[in-house]
Order: sequence, then structure tokens, then C-alpha cells
Amino acid sequence: MLIYTLHTTTRIEYIFQYLNEKLFADVEITNDAEYFKAYKNEKLNYSTERICNDEFYIQSTGLLHQHTIKKQTVLCFEWKQTKAFYKSEDDLGFDIFSATFYLLSRYEEYLEFEPDAHGRYAHWNSVAWKEGVLNRPLIDIWFNEFRAVLTHRFPSINYQTTTFNFLPTYDIDIAWSFKHKGFWRNVAAAVNMPSTIVQRVNVVTGKVKDPFDCYDWLQLLHSTYKVKPIYFFLVAKEKSELDKNISPKKKKLQQLIQQTMQVADIGLHPSVQSNTVKELLATEKSTLQQISGLPITISRHHYLKFYLPHTYAALSAAGITDEYSMGYGTVNGFRASTSHSFLWYDLENEKTTSLRIHPFAFMEANSFYELHQTPSQALEELMQLFTEVKNVNGTFITIFHNHFLGTDKMFTGWREMYEEFIMFTKSASVNQIL
Repeated sequence: MLIYTLHTTTRIEYIFQYLNEKLFADVEITNDAEYFKAYKNEKLNYSTERICNDEFYIQSTGLLHQHTIKKQTVLCFEWKQTKAFYKSEDDLGFDIFSATFYLLSRYEEYLEFEPDAHGRYAHWNSVAWKEGVLNRPLIDIWFNEFRAVLTHRFPSINYQTTTFNFLPTYDIDIAWSFKHKGFWRNVAAAVNMPSTIVQRVNVVTGKVKDPFDCYDWLQLLHSTYKVKPIYFFLVAKEKSELDKNISPKKKKLQQLIQQTMQVADIGLHPSVQSNTVKELLATEKSTLQQISGLPITISRHHYLKFYLPHTYAALSAAGITDEYSMGYGTVNGFRASTSHSFLWYDLENEKTTSLRIHPFAFMEANSFYELHQTPSQALEELMQLFTEVKNVNGTFITIFHNHFLGTDKMFTGWREMYEEFIMFTKSASVNQIL
């Protein structure tokens, strides 16, 4: 596909690189209008006016030719049974490239916004939430429709294809509820929660299993249904109000990490403290590398606390290549409006980076703590999001925590719900989903 654009900016290079990755097998960009006119094969004009009759024309609305960050006018309208914005008078109906860039770059997160209770970018600021499409992978839907329109216009063109993938991930914030915390920490906790004394003693003395210990059960589940998960471990050396993990100095935690890496991929779960104490990210990454003996290149932030562009820049500098925090800690859905991974575009410095972002769509903590859903209600939402992603051949990433999947009475029913879902993912046929 030959694409004409009047001026090539870093934003245009980024979005056409994404286009090449997700849709076309090969993209060539030109600024030469005469060369474009004379070209006899498939060609797309991305400018402010039509050039010739045999082109596919998408009218540029200007965002990709800008070099500053400023408030955008985002007016949504109905388009092919979904929503779109940056409406245009062309062969598609809207500037899909500018709209995709706005969502992938997380442009709106660079603007002034109202933070949530933890100081994070809040979902209610986003255009996807305001327009009622946070539960849909909007970009993926757009590109599927775009492919269909182009296929009708250019039947012989070669397209990239994707396959559906399910990726379960787990955040290990507190590996055990009672075990391996030390005598005095257990005593202090027992004083504050006297109702747990008997259970605490029984667990510590080995009479019953720790209620947060679901590791053998998970391994059997993964083996049975042939799924390859990722575990993210919190290894902060100092505890804080939100970082309450088992000390990484504890031999049992080290053994858990080493056992887990034999059957799954592992990544870093950077502490909340690492957002404000600069050197902690490198220290925690080094700790996990020393324990595992592996280079650590993937991460997801604890409490999903990250700030653009600073957190991503710090991760890149620390050698992280793949990041899994792109989602909300309050509601489920598609924060970047896609289920596919994408490279982070550093909007502040106007450059494409090598940091790959892997968006997740569902976290059980949102369902339980924020939405107050029962396990059955959460399962219904989980399956709905799964269906959305399967329909666009994306990657469905979920987040669960070990304490939800153990035997703690507070989370009764969640373990059974999760097993039902895993069974569903392996048995659901394309016809059932569609």
C-alpha cells in the first residue's frame, strides 16, 4: 500500500508503523504527489484534499501534523454500529489515524484531569467512558471495518492477520496471609484482629493451609487447560501503607518465585513507593533478577499507579521492554481502546519508543472492591469482555490476585468462578462466541 501525506511527522510515522503492524503487510509513504498519481497499484491519500480518482481517500483533520499537546475537540458520532470521532468527508467517514493516535498515545492523560482516590488518571475523564464504549476495543473494531472497506475497494491487497489469545496474569502482592511474616508481625496482627488468632495459629503451625496459598491449585489449573500465565511479584524491601508484601529476604518467598518461574513467566510488580523514590525501581528489578537468576524485562505497577510520561520513561531507562499496567484500577474495560499490544509513543518528547504496552481488560479487584459485584456478576462481565476480544482476534489479558483464589472466606466463590471461566475459555467455539 502506497500512502501519500503532505508532510511526514513523527506522529504519522508512528501511526503508519502501527498500521503496518496491524493491517498491511507493507506500507510505503510518499510526499511526492506526482509519484502518487502515477502509481498503478493500491494507494491511500491521507491529506486535506483528493488527488486522483483511483485512490482511497482519508481526510486529515490535523492532529498528526501538530507538534504540541493541547486540548482537543472530541465529538463522537455513530459509525457502523459503534462510535467514532474526528469526523471527515472522505471514503471512510472519519480520520481513523488521528482517532487511533489520540487513544493509543493516551493523549487525554497528558491534559488536565481529575484524579481518582489514589491520584491516578481516573476513568471518568476518558472519552471512552463518557461515550459508553469503555467496554469495547474500539480501535480493533475500527480496523476490522477499515479492512472490510479496503478489501471491497482493493480485493487483491495482502493484509496482516491476528489470532485470538488468552493471557491470564497474577499479581502477588502478599504471597501469604499468615505464614512467613515473622513472629512479631503476626503478634501485632493478632492483637488488631483477635478473631483470626485460632486460624493464624493453625496456619503458622502447619495444621491448615494458608488462605492465600493457591499456587499448587493454579499450576494444576494451567496444566489441565494448557494456558501459560505471567506472575508479577512485589519485592519491595521496605513496607509502606500500600506495599505490604512478604520481605524478599524471606527464603520461602524466594523459593516461591524460583518454583513459579519453572512453569510460568515472571515479571516485576514495582511498588507504589517506586513512583516517588527514583532509585527503588532499579533496586526492585535487581532484587527479582538476583532471586530468579533471569533478566527481568516485563512489569506491572502495584495499584496500577503509573503516570505518563514519567513512569514509562523510568521503566524504559531501567531496561523494561514490555509493560502490563494499561487498564484502570476502578472499572474494567479497555483504557487504550484496544486489546492488541502497541508501542508507547512519548508524546512529551514526540518520539516512538521501544516500550511495548500490553493492555488488560479485566481485574477482579475492580469487580469486588469498586463495583461490589458477586462472583456470578463478575463472571458475566468477564465473559462479555472475552467475547469482545475474541470477535476482533485480540489478546484477552486478565488480572487475578492470589488472595482471591485461595480459601479466605472473604472471597468465597471467586475461586470457583475463575475455574469456570478458565474452562469456558478452552471450550468456547467461534460459533458460540459469535
